[in-house]
Amino acid sequence: MHRVATIPVQPAATETPLPVETESASPAPSTTPAAIPTATDTTPPPLPRVSPGVQSGAPRLALIVDDCGQWIDTERGFLALDVPLTLSVLPDVHYTATIAREASDAGKGVMLHLPMETLSGLDPGPGKVTTEMSDAQIDAQVEVDLSQVPLARGVNNHEGSKGSADPRVMRDVIGVLAKHGDLFFVDSRTSSASVGEQTAHAAGVPTAARDVFLDNQASVAYTEAQLRAAAEIAKRTGSAIAIGHPRPTTLAAVRALIPELQAAGIQFVLAQDLVSGKP
Repeated sequence: MHRVATIPVQPAATETPLPVETESASPAPSTTPAAIPTATDTTPPPLPRVSPGVQSGAPRLALIVDDCGQWIDTERGFLALDVPLTLSVLPDVHYTATIAREASDAGKGVMLHLPMETLSGLDPGPGKVTTEMSDAQIDAQVEVDLSQVPLARGVNNHEGSKGSADPRVMRDVIGVLAKHGDLFFVDSRTSSASVGEQTAHAAGVPTAARDVFLDNQASVAYTEAQLRAAAEIAKRTGSAIAIGHPRPTTLAAVRALIPELQAAGIQFVLAQDLVSGKP
Protein backbone atom coordinates (compact mmCIF):
# COMPACT_ATOMS: atom_id res chain seq x y z
CA MET A 1 0.00 0.00 0.00
CA HIS A 2 1.27 3.44 -0.86
CA ARG A 3 1.97 5.43 2.27
CA VAL A 4 2.41 9.16 2.69
CA ALA A 5 3.80 11.09 5.60
CA THR A 6 1.40 12.54 8.13
CA ILE A 7 0.81 16.26 7.77
CA PRO A 8 -0.53 18.67 10.36
CA VAL A 9 -4.25 19.29 10.55
CA GLN A 10 -5.15 22.32 8.48
CA PRO A 11 -6.43 25.15 10.67
CA ALA A 12 -10.03 26.20 10.29
CA ALA A 13 -10.46 28.95 7.75
CA THR A 14 -11.72 31.36 10.38
CA GLU A 15 -8.50 30.98 12.35
CA THR A 16 -6.29 32.29 9.57
CA PRO A 17 -6.45 35.99 8.66
CA LEU A 18 -7.29 36.54 5.03
CA PRO A 19 -4.66 38.30 2.93
CA VAL A 20 -5.26 42.00 2.42
CA GLU A 21 -2.53 42.70 -0.13
CA THR A 22 -2.50 41.53 -3.71
CA GLU A 23 -0.24 38.69 -2.61
CA SER A 24 1.21 37.32 0.59
CA ALA A 25 4.29 35.29 1.38
CA SER A 26 4.14 31.52 1.05
CA PRO A 27 4.63 30.08 4.53
CA ALA A 28 6.52 26.84 5.10
CA PRO A 29 4.77 24.30 2.88
CA SER A 30 4.69 21.54 5.48
CA THR A 31 2.65 23.61 7.92
CA THR A 32 0.54 26.17 6.06
CA PRO A 33 -0.69 26.54 2.50
CA ALA A 34 0.79 29.02 0.09
CA ALA A 35 -0.76 32.45 0.10
CA ILE A 36 -3.95 32.97 -1.86
CA PRO A 37 -3.64 35.93 -4.24
CA THR A 38 -6.45 38.43 -4.51
CA ALA A 39 -7.24 40.75 -7.38
CA THR A 40 -6.49 44.40 -6.70
CA ASP A 41 -9.07 45.77 -9.08
CA THR A 42 -12.03 44.75 -11.22
CA THR A 43 -11.30 41.68 -13.29
CA PRO A 44 -10.99 42.55 -16.98
CA PRO A 45 -13.65 41.11 -19.26
CA PRO A 46 -12.75 37.62 -20.51
CA LEU A 47 -11.15 37.25 -23.92
CA PRO A 48 -12.80 34.99 -26.52
CA ARG A 49 -11.43 31.44 -26.42
CA VAL A 50 -11.76 28.40 -28.61
CA SER A 51 -11.82 24.83 -27.45
CA PRO A 52 -11.15 22.44 -30.34
CA GLY A 53 -10.82 19.47 -27.99
CA VAL A 54 -14.36 19.72 -26.59
CA GLN A 55 -17.20 18.69 -28.87
CA SER A 56 -20.10 20.51 -27.26
CA GLY A 57 -21.99 23.76 -27.57
CA ALA A 58 -22.52 23.92 -23.81
CA PRO A 59 -20.90 26.70 -21.78
CA ARG A 60 -17.60 25.36 -20.46
CA LEU A 61 -16.06 25.95 -17.03
CA ALA A 62 -12.49 25.01 -16.14
CA LEU A 63 -11.64 24.80 -12.45
CA ILE A 64 -7.97 25.17 -11.52
CA VAL A 65 -6.87 24.31 -7.97
CA ASP A 66 -3.68 26.25 -7.25
CA ASP A 67 -0.99 25.78 -4.59
CA CYS A 68 -1.13 21.99 -4.73
CA GLY A 69 1.54 19.78 -3.19
CA GLN A 70 1.01 20.98 0.38
CA TRP A 71 -2.44 19.97 1.70
CA ILE A 72 -2.65 16.51 0.21
CA ASP A 73 -5.81 15.37 2.01
CA THR A 74 -7.84 18.31 0.69
CA GLU A 75 -6.21 17.98 -2.72
CA ARG A 76 -7.25 14.32 -2.84
CA GLY A 77 -10.76 15.48 -2.08
CA PHE A 78 -10.71 17.46 -5.32
CA LEU A 79 -9.38 14.41 -7.18
CA ALA A 80 -12.35 12.41 -5.93
CA LEU A 81 -14.85 14.80 -7.55
CA ASP A 82 -16.53 13.27 -10.58
CA VAL A 83 -15.87 16.19 -12.93
CA PRO A 84 -12.84 17.30 -14.95
CA LEU A 85 -10.64 19.79 -13.12
CA THR A 86 -6.98 20.76 -13.07
CA LEU A 87 -4.47 20.76 -10.23
CA SER A 88 -1.67 23.31 -10.45
CA VAL A 89 1.27 21.99 -8.47
CA LEU A 90 4.01 24.04 -6.81
CA PRO A 91 7.62 22.97 -7.40
CA ASP A 92 9.81 21.65 -4.60
CA VAL A 93 7.18 21.25 -1.88
CA HIS A 94 6.56 18.11 0.14
CA TYR A 95 3.92 16.43 -2.05
CA THR A 96 4.85 17.87 -5.47
CA ALA A 97 5.52 14.53 -7.15
CA THR A 98 2.86 12.59 -5.25
CA ILE A 99 -0.14 14.79 -6.02
CA ALA A 100 0.90 15.36 -9.65
CA ARG A 101 1.07 11.61 -10.21
CA GLU A 102 -2.23 10.97 -8.43
CA ALA A 103 -3.95 13.74 -10.40
CA SER A 104 -2.71 12.31 -13.68
CA ASP A 105 -3.76 8.79 -12.68
CA ALA A 106 -7.23 10.14 -11.80
CA GLY A 107 -7.62 11.66 -15.25
CA LYS A 108 -7.40 15.23 -13.96
CA GLY A 109 -5.32 18.00 -15.50
CA VAL A 110 -1.84 18.77 -14.17
CA MET A 111 -0.09 22.13 -14.39
CA LEU A 112 3.06 23.68 -12.92
CA HIS A 113 2.23 26.54 -10.54
CA LEU A 114 5.26 28.74 -11.26
CA PRO A 115 6.29 31.01 -8.35
CA MET A 116 6.99 34.57 -9.48
CA GLU A 117 8.07 37.79 -7.83
CA THR A 118 5.54 39.90 -5.93
CA LEU A 119 5.12 43.66 -5.81
CA SER A 120 5.00 43.46 -2.02
CA GLY A 121 8.46 41.85 -1.91
CA LEU A 122 7.16 38.87 0.03
CA ASP A 123 8.48 35.44 -0.87
CA PRO A 124 6.33 33.33 -3.23
CA GLY A 125 8.24 30.19 -2.26
CA PRO A 126 10.88 27.85 -3.69
CA GLY A 127 11.60 27.88 -7.40
CA LYS A 128 10.67 31.54 -7.86
CA VAL A 129 11.39 33.65 -10.92
CA THR A 130 12.40 37.26 -10.20
CA THR A 131 13.00 40.41 -12.19
CA GLU A 132 16.61 40.54 -10.92
CA MET A 133 17.47 37.30 -12.71
CA SER A 134 19.28 37.34 -16.02
CA ASP A 135 17.65 35.80 -19.08
CA ALA A 136 19.79 32.70 -18.65
CA GLN A 137 18.88 32.41 -14.97
CA ILE A 138 15.17 32.66 -15.71
CA ASP A 139 15.47 30.05 -18.42
CA ALA A 140 17.31 27.70 -16.07
CA GLN A 141 14.87 28.25 -13.19
CA VAL A 142 11.80 27.56 -15.30
CA GLU A 143 13.41 24.39 -16.64
CA VAL A 144 14.18 23.22 -13.10
CA ASP A 145 10.61 23.95 -12.00
CA LEU A 146 9.18 22.09 -14.99
CA SER A 147 11.39 19.11 -14.16
CA GLN A 148 9.72 19.02 -10.73
CA VAL A 149 6.31 18.48 -12.37
CA PRO A 150 7.10 16.49 -15.53
CA LEU A 151 3.43 15.48 -15.95
CA ALA A 152 2.39 19.13 -16.35
CA ARG A 153 0.63 20.02 -19.59
CA GLY A 154 0.74 23.75 -18.85
CA VAL A 155 1.84 26.49 -16.48
CA ASN A 156 0.24 29.32 -14.54
CA ASN A 157 1.87 31.89 -12.30
CA HIS A 158 1.85 31.62 -8.51
CA GLU A 159 1.68 35.17 -7.13
CA GLY A 160 3.77 37.19 -9.62
CA SER A 161 2.20 40.64 -9.53
CA LYS A 162 5.66 42.08 -10.31
CA GLY A 163 7.13 39.30 -12.41
CA SER A 164 4.08 38.81 -14.63
CA ALA A 165 3.98 42.54 -15.43
CA ASP A 166 7.60 42.60 -16.64
CA PRO A 167 7.74 42.09 -20.43
CA ARG A 168 11.32 40.75 -20.41
CA VAL A 169 10.61 38.25 -17.66
CA MET A 170 7.47 36.99 -19.35
CA ARG A 171 9.23 36.71 -22.73
CA ASP A 172 11.81 34.50 -21.02
CA VAL A 173 9.22 32.37 -19.23
CA ILE A 174 7.07 31.94 -22.31
CA GLY A 175 10.18 31.29 -24.38
CA VAL A 176 10.90 28.19 -22.31
CA LEU A 177 7.34 26.93 -22.83
CA ALA A 178 7.65 27.58 -26.57
CA LYS A 179 10.85 25.52 -26.70
CA HIS A 180 9.03 22.57 -25.17
CA GLY A 181 6.42 22.88 -27.92
CA ASP A 182 3.50 21.23 -26.13
CA LEU A 183 2.87 23.41 -23.07
CA PHE A 184 0.23 26.10 -22.55
CA PHE A 185 0.13 29.14 -20.26
CA VAL A 186 -2.77 30.38 -18.14
CA ASP A 187 -2.36 33.91 -16.79
CA SER A 188 -3.52 33.91 -13.17
CA ARG A 189 -4.04 37.68 -13.41
CA THR A 190 -2.79 38.51 -9.94
CA SER A 191 -2.27 41.99 -11.38
CA SER A 192 -4.20 43.93 -14.01
CA ALA A 193 -0.77 44.92 -15.41
CA SER A 194 0.13 41.33 -16.27
CA VAL A 195 1.46 40.79 -19.79
CA GLY A 196 1.46 37.00 -19.54
CA GLU A 197 -1.44 36.20 -21.82
CA GLN A 198 -0.49 38.67 -24.54
CA THR A 199 3.16 37.52 -24.45
CA ALA A 200 2.08 33.92 -24.88
CA HIS A 201 -0.20 34.86 -27.78
CA ALA A 202 2.64 36.71 -29.48
CA ALA A 203 4.94 33.69 -29.09
CA GLY A 204 2.36 31.24 -30.41
CA VAL A 205 2.00 29.48 -27.07
CA PRO A 206 -1.58 28.33 -26.34
CA THR A 207 -2.97 30.59 -23.63
CA ALA A 208 -5.93 31.84 -21.62
CA ALA A 209 -6.50 33.88 -18.46
CA ARG A 210 -8.28 33.51 -15.18
CA ASP A 211 -11.77 34.99 -15.01
CA VAL A 212 -12.70 34.47 -11.35
CA PHE A 213 -10.92 33.79 -8.06
CA LEU A 214 -13.16 31.50 -6.04
CA ASP A 215 -11.90 31.91 -2.51
CA ASN A 216 -10.51 35.32 -1.63
CA GLN A 217 -12.65 34.66 1.43
CA ALA A 218 -12.50 31.29 3.19
CA SER A 219 -16.25 30.87 3.14
CA VAL A 220 -18.44 28.22 1.54
CA ALA A 221 -21.15 30.77 0.78
CA TYR A 222 -18.66 33.20 -0.80
CA THR A 223 -17.11 30.47 -2.95
CA GLU A 224 -20.52 29.24 -4.06
CA ALA A 225 -21.37 32.78 -5.15
CA GLN A 226 -18.09 33.02 -7.08
CA LEU A 227 -18.77 29.69 -8.78
CA ARG A 228 -22.17 30.96 -9.89
CA ALA A 229 -20.48 34.14 -11.18
CA ALA A 230 -18.02 32.03 -13.17
CA ALA A 231 -20.92 30.02 -14.59
CA GLU A 232 -22.63 33.22 -15.71
CA ILE A 233 -19.44 34.30 -17.53
CA ALA A 234 -19.34 30.91 -19.24
CA LYS A 235 -22.96 31.30 -20.32
CA ARG A 236 -22.26 34.77 -21.77
CA THR A 237 -18.95 34.07 -23.48
CA GLY A 238 -18.93 30.31 -23.97
CA SER A 239 -16.25 29.54 -21.40
CA ALA A 240 -14.68 30.66 -18.13
CA ILE A 241 -11.69 29.79 -15.97
CA ALA A 242 -12.04 29.85 -12.19
CA ILE A 243 -9.09 29.49 -9.82
CA GLY A 244 -9.44 28.19 -6.30
CA HIS A 245 -7.14 26.76 -3.66
CA PRO A 246 -7.00 23.62 -1.51
CA ARG A 247 -9.15 25.01 1.26
CA PRO A 248 -11.76 22.74 2.88
CA THR A 249 -14.32 25.50 2.31
CA THR A 250 -13.51 25.61 -1.39
CA LEU A 251 -13.77 21.84 -1.72
CA ALA A 252 -17.13 21.88 0.08
CA ALA A 253 -18.48 24.64 -2.16
CA VAL A 254 -17.37 22.99 -5.39
CA ARG A 255 -18.78 19.63 -4.30
CA ALA A 256 -22.10 21.22 -3.38
CA LEU A 257 -22.43 23.29 -6.59
CA ILE A 258 -21.54 20.62 -9.16
CA PRO A 259 -25.11 19.25 -9.50
CA GLU A 260 -26.60 22.75 -9.71
CA LEU A 261 -24.18 23.93 -12.37
CA GLN A 262 -24.52 20.76 -14.41
CA ALA A 263 -28.29 21.08 -14.26
CA ALA A 264 -27.88 24.62 -15.59
CA GLY A 265 -26.02 23.26 -18.62
CA ILE A 266 -22.44 23.96 -17.52
CA GLN A 267 -19.86 21.53 -18.84
CA PHE A 268 -16.77 21.08 -16.66
CA VAL A 269 -13.57 20.81 -18.69
CA LEU A 270 -9.81 20.75 -18.15
CA ALA A 271 -7.84 24.00 -18.34
CA GLN A 272 -6.11 22.71 -21.47
CA ASP A 273 -9.49 22.65 -23.23
CA LEU A 274 -9.91 26.41 -22.90
CA VAL A 275 -6.61 27.72 -24.23
CA SER A 276 -6.61 29.54 -27.55
CA GLY A 277 -4.00 28.96 -30.19
CA LYS A 278 -3.91 25.19 -29.66
CA PRO A 279 -1.96 23.47 -32.43
